[in-house]
Amino acid sequence: MTWSYAETGPATWLVVIDMQTVFGGADSPWAAPRFGELIEPTRRLCEAYAPNVVFTRYLSPADPQGAWRPYFADWPFALQPPDAPLWDIVPELADLPGRSRGLDGRGGTLDAECFSKWGRDLAELAGQAGRLVLTGVSTDCCVIATALAAADAGVETWVVKEATTGIDDPTTKQALYIMSLFGPLLKIVSLDEALAAA
Repeated sequence: MTWSYAETGPATWLVVIDMQTVFGGADSPWAAPRFGELIEPTRRLCEAYAPNVVFTRYLSPADPQGAWRPYFADWPFALQPPDAPLWDIVPELADLPGRSRGLDGRGGTLDAECFSKWGRDLAELAGQAGRLVLTGVSTDCCVIATALAAADAGVETWVVKEATTGIDDPTTKQALYIMSLFGPLLKIVSLDEALAAA
């Protein structure tokens, strides 16, 4: 698939993936155990990269189709509308610079009813010669799906290892290792590296 990239030239964007109540709430079936540890590094990154910050949200489809049907048969609690509280960005990140800027300057977030957040919106923001710096959850699901798709499209993609987490430590490490195999298209970087490049 070929994307139409922006004419404004390359840009670097911080993409904060799915830092939502559904993944941060201790009583959620989808909770990432180390979610709380991402708040401080995510705040630092957002302040450094502002205003080029995009927050994404995973949303369930109103009417699951295909393979999503058995998926949501396993997770019926998540079949809720876009304005349900479980889809909210966590309050600890709601005041960050760039948070309200959204994709079009009018506010909001990038919503998607699939794991990968890569698509026309991010392609046009970064441009073919730009860079995406990814943080958030879950390393082994939405982060890796977004990172591989962006890198495969030829956009330089970084994943900040201290600012992402998955369902458990071994799985997080495995996902980071798999992504590292896609270098130099995709690079796993430290928080200090990401901050220095802002």
